[in-house]
Amino acid sequence: MTQQRGQGVDGGLGTGVLQAIARMSSTRANYWVSHVTDFLVGFVLLGASFWLDHSQPLLSALVFLLGLFIFSFIEYAFHRWLFHGAVPLFERGHTIHHEQPLGYDSLPFFFPPAVVMLLAAALALAMPAALALLLSGAIALGYALYGFSHLVIHRRGRFNHPLARKWAAVHHVHHHHPDKNYGVTSPLWDFLLGTWYVSKSKVRAR
Repeated sequence: MTQQRGQGVDGGLGTGVLQAIARMSSTRANYWVSHVTDFLVGFVLLGASFWLDHSQPLLSALVFLLGLFIFSFIEYAFHRWLFHGAVPLFERGHTIHHEQPLGYDSLPFFFPPAVVMLLAAALALAMPAALALLLSGAIALGYALYGFSHLVIHRRGRFNHPLARKWAAVHHVHHHHPDKNYGVTSPLWDFLLGTWYVSKSKVRAR
């Protein structure tokens, strides 16, 4: 009985912490702080990489572009298979976003930086520290740009430039057709994996 009571207390404490984090994640403060911390961790990692070694600019540029490319797939994969998948932790929050696009629900501000720092540490076990920091920094910057792009699309309203309007429309289509256009920063993987939205009129015209 004592052991069971102990488990109940621990479980209650753990549940309380998770509920507190969930409440914090839906606040305006967490929403805006997360955008700042996402960019900050990216710049810190990139700056640390440059400080450790800036003797190979061509290699650094290639690794940086590789990091952005890797993130483009991470963005697509998370959006398609986690946010629209069967994992309640991610699916519920993303459903709220679809219902309330101007809401403030987002990941806890400390979660993405913690994941990126763990990624940097893991990469440092397999490659020089400067390259590990550069690659993880590029991925972190990709994530920050994704978050900022998402913010701008929903909060900017109408865009004046036709290319900007077309870019925003791609994501707005996703809100009407949730199984299409998973990419926010890039349509690359939607084209490659068959989830790019094609209107019925264009299908009939073929």
